[in-house]
Amino acid sequence: MISDDTNKNDSLSVSIQLNEIKVQFSGEPENVLLSTINFLTKHIPELQLAQKISLNYSVSELIDMYSSIIKITPEGPKILPNLDEIHKKKFSDKEIVMLYLLGSKIAFELGKTSEKSSPMYDIQAATNLNPKSISSRLSELVKVGYVTKSVNKDNLTETVVYRITTIGIKWLNDVMNKKFAVR
Repeated sequence: MISDDTNKNDSLSVSIQLNEIKVQFSGEPENVLLSTINFLTKHIPELQLAQKISLNYSVSELIDMYSSIIKITPEGPKILPNLDEIHKKKFSDKEIVMLYLLGSKIAFELGKTSEKSSPMYDIQAATNLNPKSISSRLSELVKVGYVTKSVNKDNLTETVVYRITTIGIKWLNDVMNKKFAVR
């Protein structure tokens, strides 16, 4: 989890011993992480093979990919595209719903919200989309596995909530890549 307290002067040190090989990486956390991953994938080929078929997104990857579109505010995730960068690219209702759900996931991973799932009324309030359109798009997205639907039970109330899946993030990345041809 990324903290607001992290700054550029933080230093990390990692020592690794693999059989007879001993290495130590020190420096900025991001550089140490990359060096550690490179070392492990070079010396343990199975890790590299596993990495080729694994699909997973870290919060830092998601922030890098979507920081020009998704903003995390005190009120929750917002879709605020930089109009210069987007320049006449129109998002479909399905893409807007997915961007909002991705924003919810990022906000949760950053510790800004307590839930990574969102009820339909939050999606509607944040996106200003027609509730019937949101309901239809969510139904389609659940059907293809890009979103999961579950029920949160609090005392006497039950709330249906939606959460983006890893496959849903992959789909959204593919759509955005075609739309912007930059990633």
